[in-house]
Parts: sequence; C-alpha cells; structure tokens
Amino acid sequence: MTSLDKPTEDTQARDDARAVTEAALFEAFGGVRGMVETVLPGLLFVTIFTINKDLHWSAIAALAVSVVLVVVRLVMKDTVKHAFSGVFGVAFGVVFAMMTGNAKDFYLPGMLYTLGLALAYIITTLCGVPLIGLILGPVFKENLSWRTRNPGRKKAYAKASWAWGLILLAKCAILFPLYWWANTAQLGWVLVALKIPPFLLAVWLTWVFLAKAPAPIDVFAEMEEAEKAEKERKAALATEGGEAAGGRHRK
Repeated sequence: MTSLDKPTEDTQARDDARAVTEAALFEAFGGVRGMVETVLPGLLFVTIFTINKDLHWSAIAALAVSVVLVVVRLVMKDTVKHAFSGVFGVAFGVVFAMMTGNAKDFYLPGMLYTLGLALAYIITTLCGVPLIGLILGPVFKENLSWRTRNPGRKKAYAKASWAWGLILLAKCAILFPLYWWANTAQLGWVLVALKIPPFLLAVWLTWVFLAKAPAPIDVFAEMEEAEKAEKERKAALATEGGEAAGGRHRK
C-alpha cells in the first residue's frame, strides 16, 4: 500500500468528527423513534376525525397513545424527554380543542410553538447566541466554549440556526393560512405530511454545517485534566515539604 492509499490523520479526524456529529444529532433530536412519537398522536387524531368527525374520541385516542409511548419508554428505562414533550403537546391541544369545541384548535398550540421556536432560532442568532449551539453544546461536551474559543464552530451553529428558523417559518407560512381556510381533516393531513420532511432537512443541514466546522472543545475533559494537574501539584508540594522537614531533623 502506498502512502497515498493510507488515510491521513486529517481524514481520520474529519471522519471521527462526522461520526460524533451524527451521534449527537441522533441523541439530541430523538432519532427514528423520536420522529414516530412526534407523528403518531397527530396521525391518529386526524385519522379518527376523518372517519367519524368525533372530536372527543379523536382527542382521547391521541392522548392515550402519547401516554402509552411514555409508559413504554419508562418500562424500557429509556430517555423519556421526547415522549414527555409529545404528551404535553397533545394534552395542550386536547384541552384547547375541548374548550373551544373546534377540532382545528387541537393543532393550534403546536403551530404556535413552531412559530415561537422559529423566532427563537432567528432572534438568538441575531443576538450572537444561536439556539442550536445552546441545544447541542452540552451534547458535544463543549457547553458554551464555542462562543469565545471556537469561532468556526460558532459560525456553523449560526448557519444551522438560520436554517432551522427559516424552515420552520416556511412551515408556518403553509399551516396558518390552512388553519383559517381549510377544514380540520385537510389541516390535519397537511400537518402530518409536514412533520418529518422539514425536520429531516433541518437536521441534514445542521450535520452539513457542523461536519465542516472545527472539532468541539471538550470542556469536561479540560476540567478533569485541570483537577488532575492540581492534585499532582499538591502532592508534589507535600512531598517537597516532607523532604525539607526531614532535612531539618537530620541537621
């Protein structure tokens, strides 16, 4: 094998960085299972409502499947943050729809949340603290080190946050007019159809930006190294003090 055939250290580092990025994104956004838990309650609601036009049964079924998903996670001792967020989202939608008697209002809290999240991505980026960095920083064990110590990574987080904000705004631009003009079934099916593709596009763009960015600074490893160095320093001082005391006694 010639030297040209051997992977360079830079290539290996990039591959490692991409693998870490993929794993972090998978963890942060829940992966395939998280997407299923996000889509299933709304899909069940619109399916039942399309068949029998019964708001109560549709709402109960959506809430029940959300609770089941949480219970399954608890039984399997898996992380429940994505399932719990789904339960709260569905519960808000159910309460809102029951209060107004309008089945379309089942979707309104989620739509307002999407709009608020889109604005949060954009505003935090304009303020120099892109939201995606705040979300992924702890996952990459870099916390906020990217803000001051890793400008290339901060730029990547800014690009990713712009992508998330604009994609979610585009989604809102489709859904809110439908809330006023379309019926419940039409709005529900469009919303279900728009659950996964925009999300996957945003995640893919985030991966593209971060895969090209500098590696994260592991602040946890730095703290452990600093603690180790401090212990070694104290041990060395104690040893020197003991040797000095022994020398005085010999004299």
